[in-house]
Amino acid sequence: MRYSLIRLAQQQLNQTQLNSIRKKLIEKIVRVDHAGELGADRIYAGQMAVLSSGFIEVFLTSAFDTETSTSSVVQHMWDQEREHLRIMERLLHKHDVAHSIFSPVFSTFAYALGAGTALLGEKSAMACTVAVEELITQHYNNQIRELSEDDPEVHSDLIKLLKRLRDEEDEHRQTGVDHNGREVCKCSIAVSSSALKIA
Repeated sequence: MRYSLIRLAQQQLNQTQLNSIRKKLIEKIVRVDHAGELGADRIYAGQMAVLSSGFIEVFLTSAFDTETSTSSVVQHMWDQEREHLRIMERLLHKHDVAHSIFSPVFSTFAYALGAGTALLGEKSAMACTVAVEELITQHYNNQIRELSEDDPEVHSDLIKLLKRLRDEEDEHRQTGVDHNGREVCKCSIAVSSSALKIA
């Protein structure tokens, strides 16, 4: 009898520790994902501020031959990112997780990155999309793996959600590739190589 009580107490302690570890894991994932989705939202907001302002049409028409189609593509991705951000806001609330203390700085930096890349032209804006979405997709894959290794049944709803978000982020990456987002890298390499030869 005494042995079974000790064993029961140990199991309860182990379960409490396990629950605490899982809570910390979910808090970390939700906080980081919220910051990522906030950043993506602000990047696209910055890009749209430039693309919809008419600045490109007036000053950079040669760099942005397809401004209208680019605006609609970026707007579509931004709409999805805003939905992702709303989802993460709900998860923060559901799991009682605080925003990252760096959110205001991160938000400002992301907006500037979006506006800055859009000012440089379509390829630059799409290169930003490719780079950011590759990183986010990889990040979601790591989180899905981490949750699956812990307990795929316990985390099944969150895993399903992260897979959906990951797939949409990967679609954004592919959209960036389809809109010449990889070309800016080739151009930069060619310019750098030429500069080195001249020097």
